[in-house]
Parts: sequence; structure tokens; C-alpha cells
Amino acid sequence: RNFFTKRTKELKPAVQSAPGWKLFGKVPPRENLQKDSKIIQQEYEARTGRMCKPPLPSTRRKNIEFEPLSTTALILEDRPANLPAKSVEEALRHRQEYDEMVAEAKKREIKEAHKRKKIMRERFKQEENIASAMVIWVNEILPNWEGMRATRRVRELWWQGLPPSVRGKVWSLAVGNELNITPELYEIFLSRAKERWKSFSETSSENDTEDAGASVADREASLELIKLDISRTFPSLYIFQKGGPYHDLLHSVLGAYTCYRPDVGYVQGMSFIAAVLILNLEEADAFIAFANLLNKPCQLAFFRVDHSMMLKYFAAFEVFFEENLPKLFLHFKSYSLTPDIYLIDWIFTLYSKSLPLDLACRVWDVFCRDGEEFLFRTGLGILRLYEDILLQMDFIHIAQFLTKLPEDITSEKLFTCIAAIQMQNSNKKWAQVFASLMKDNKEGDKNHSPALKS
Repeated sequence: RNFFTKRTKELKPAVQSAPGWKLFGKVPPRENLQKDSKIIQQEYEARTGRMCKPPLPSTRRKNIEFEPLSTTALILEDRPANLPAKSVEEALRHRQEYDEMVAEAKKREIKEAHKRKKIMRERFKQEENIASAMVIWVNEILPNWEGMRATRRVRELWWQGLPPSVRGKVWSLAVGNELNITPELYEIFLSRAKERWKSFSETSSENDTEDAGASVADREASLELIKLDISRTFPSLYIFQKGGPYHDLLHSVLGAYTCYRPDVGYVQGMSFIAAVLILNLEEADAFIAFANLLNKPCQLAFFRVDHSMMLKYFAAFEVFFEENLPKLFLHFKSYSLTPDIYLIDWIFTLYSKSLPLDLACRVWDVFCRDGEEFLFRTGLGILRLYEDILLQMDFIHIAQFLTKLPEDITSEKLFTCIAAIQMQNSNKKWAQVFASLMKDNKEGDKNHSPALKS
């Protein structure tokens, strides 16, 4: 009823014995008393002819501890005077409906509060674990790296994820520097890249002869492709976009690599790997780790598009796919869905494009520990995680799903599935299975593996 208040009567003029302030002259002692706020309001209304609306009284019911911030309380209000009044049954029903709404809203609020508290507890626990692990890595493991890296304790600690503050250092040590690249060598190739960028912008490719300048044109095209791909690297972070703090840094590392390895050049997907390294290492160290990482057999096979080697990797993957997930393996086979459809993108970017960045970094942690085997084990872990969903899909939906994985994937769920994957077939481990495939003839490879498109 308080929503339809009646207009109050005009107030009477203020009492004449209580005049307002006098600027000049003497004021009688009784007039010098402080006026009440209501009297001042009445005087103002008498002079202006306006009337201030009284504030509406609070309609909040004191006997209810929780009330949702919505219009649900309106069902308890009486109808306006010009409408028929509610019946007793209707009023009781409205009261019951309102109580149910309040109870449901209170349940949701309590559930959300418990969820927020759980998230905060997990976050605090994770931060404490990271802090304690960082002390162990800094004080015990890193000073005695060669002697402790292969111990069971370190490997278990490694599996749990590296603290961000030591991640780059551990990656560098684990990847190694078999190529013996120095920071000075990086500066040399970076200066060559800058010279080519300058000459590429000054001269047009149309002036080059097709016969003599073919290899040069390829390298220049590779340098130009870098500029296009940098803007596509982690676009949600904005730090690698033009004008961002890491744009030029990523450009330099990739450009220097194309000059260092002209036989490989720049391949799409490299920018994501270089970006992850730049986020965890200094510029020269990121280049050293990048060059050595791409020199590993698996990465070199993929980035040089060595079809025969890629087929063997896919064949080895399918051996363990059938061993660990036989139902899903047969489901994929029924649709002729081959590993190259989803594995190429995963391997090319080392999962940094397919998974959330923090989760991808944890995959990198164990990849640096276990080598290429863990890349394929991670792929099987993803398939295991979503096995029930994938079994209900057809070819198109499976390909779309695996190309763009759900964003809510968590490290706990994924690593639980990865841990359940057994990388052993007929008492043979990954390296042994892959080595036996290397001895097979090309016909055996074709029967085991999908054909790649050039």
C-alpha cells in the first residue's frame, strides 16, 4: 500500500512568532533560538508555494533475515484501492510463493559463498605449495642440478609443476645447449635479420630475378610472414600485439632464428613456442632455448615437414591410442579420423595454442623432463578426458572439438587423465615402439598410418 500513497494536505503557513533571520537590526532574545528543521521546511514551502514530498517509509520486513534484491516482494503487497482485494487463499498462496523464492535465493547465495571460499582455500593452498617448492628448487635442486635432476624426489616435485620464478631456469637446464649458441651469436644473427628487414622494405620482390633470387625470396617471405603471425600470437594478452611490450622482442627472436636456420625458416606455430619462452626467459636465453628445442628430432621433423618421420610419429601414437582407449580408437577408425587432423596443431605449438597458458606451461614442465614422449602422452590424456563426449560425436564435430578445446579445462583433471595413460605396449616403451617403426619399410608405414597432404 505504500507504493500508492495519497497526496497530503497543504501545510499551514509558519507561525508568525518565529520569524526568519534578520540581517540588520537587533534580534529579540527569543528569536535567537535555533529553529527546528521542520519549521525551516514549512517556511520555505510557504514562501515558494512548493511542497516537499515526505520520504516513503521503509517497506522492508524486519522479521526476514534474507530478502532477494528483486521485485519478488511485490507479490506480498496489497492491490491498489481501485482493484478488488486479495482473497485469503490468494494471500496465503502469495506468502508461500514468496517464502519459497526467498529460501531458494538464500540457498543459491550460500552455495555461491561456499564455492568462493573453496576457490580461495585452493588458491591459498596452491600459493603455499608454490612458495615451499620454490625454496626447495632454489636452495637444494638448482645448486646440485646434475646430481639431483634424475632423483625420484625431484621428478615427483617436477610433476606437480614448476614454480614460475624458477620455471625458465629449469627449462633452460633441461633443454640444454647442444648447439653451443652464445648470446654474442644471437646478436650476430639478429643484426643480419634487421639488415634483411631493411632491404626487404626498400626493395620490391618484383625486381628480383626468379632464377637467381629464389632462396633469398623464400627467406624474405619467411621474414614477412613473421610480422603477420606475431599479431595472432596470444591475441587475448595484447602484449605481443604491435605497440605491446613484447612485440619487438618476439619479432627479434623469430627473425634471428630464420637467419640462423635458413633450411628451416619460419613455420606457423613457432611464434607460440617463442612467446612462451620469452615470457619465462631473458631475450638471449629464450633464443638459445628456442633454437635447441626446435633441434630436437620430433620438432625438427614437424617443422621441416618431414612426411616419413611424421608418419612414424603418428603410427607410434596410434599404437598407444589403441592400447589405452580401444573404444575411442575404433570410433575414430569408423570415421577414418586420423591423428594428423588434431595432433599437428598440438605438436607444432607444444599445446600453447590449444590449452590455457598456465596449463600449457605445466605441460611444458613435464615435457622438458620426459621429452617428446610426453607430448603424445598429453594428447592421449586429452582424449581420455573427453572420451565420453567424443564417443557421441561424428567426424565433423570431433574435428571441431579437438581443434578448439574447452576453455574450462583444469590442470588437475587433465593431469589425472595423463597419469592414467600407460606408455607401454607389449612390454615395449615409447622409444622402443618408435625405434621398431623406424625399421619398418614404407609399405608397413602406410598400412599403419594416415597419408598426409602436402
